[in-house]
Amino acid sequence: MLIIQPTEMMTGVRISGDYWDIDALLTAIYTVTGEKNRYLDFQGARHRILRVCLDLRKATKGEKNIEFVSNGIYKTIEKEKNILAPKKNVYFSVEVFMPEIIFTAIALNDFITLHQEKADHYEWSPAIATIRHFQATVYELLESLLDKEHYGIFLEMLHTKQPAFFRYATQYVDVLNLEYLHLSRDERREHLAAYALRFFIEDDTYTMLKEQIMSAASFTKQPLHEIETTLKYPDIIDW
Repeated sequence: MLIIQPTEMMTGVRISGDYWDIDALLTAIYTVTGEKNRYLDFQGARHRILRVCLDLRKATKGEKNIEFVSNGIYKTIEKEKNILAPKKNVYFSVEVFMPEIIFTAIALNDFITLHQEKADHYEWSPAIATIRHFQATVYELLESLLDKEHYGIFLEMLHTKQPAFFRYATQYVDVLNLEYLHLSRDERREHLAAYALRFFIEDDTYTMLKEQIMSAASFTKQPLHEIETTLKYPDIIDW
């Protein structure tokens, strides 16, 4: 079972699961996001989602965190079945910034819609069902962290802004990640709703950033999402 929980300092979330939980999610995401140039106007969002996928894949290779989770086996079962069995399963986990995971969950809606437009029998798609479970787990976490009013606003905007990230300047996710990182733990909890809602509102910060990126892209002839910024993450993150 895939588990998503806030990290100790509220810097982000910790996604954990066994190998097959994570592999199933990755396979589903690869299916709906399609090949590199399939959805040109959503390449930035696709690239951003796949960065999270890369960290999840690294986790399954033991390059991130390894946890041991109780699997429900206890002495009575061993005695009844005459077996010796491990009491815990190996879970792999990785941390993801809070704005990053919110962006990922929202952006997947765009790719589900695009996939539905191209695929036959999409209503029975195991890939979509797997992603919906992942999204529901993220939204359930947000519901537990936000007050009822703010969570209601988030859901309303989630359902009304479609598509959410058409030709989006995804470097803005880095802006929000770093802003959020520089808050205290209490401030992160207090302002989480504002950060979640900023993905639906193209504020002045986003508008100025996109103008700069578009100007650079017109000069370099690169896609928007390939334009690098001067934003830098610290070497050590206090999760």
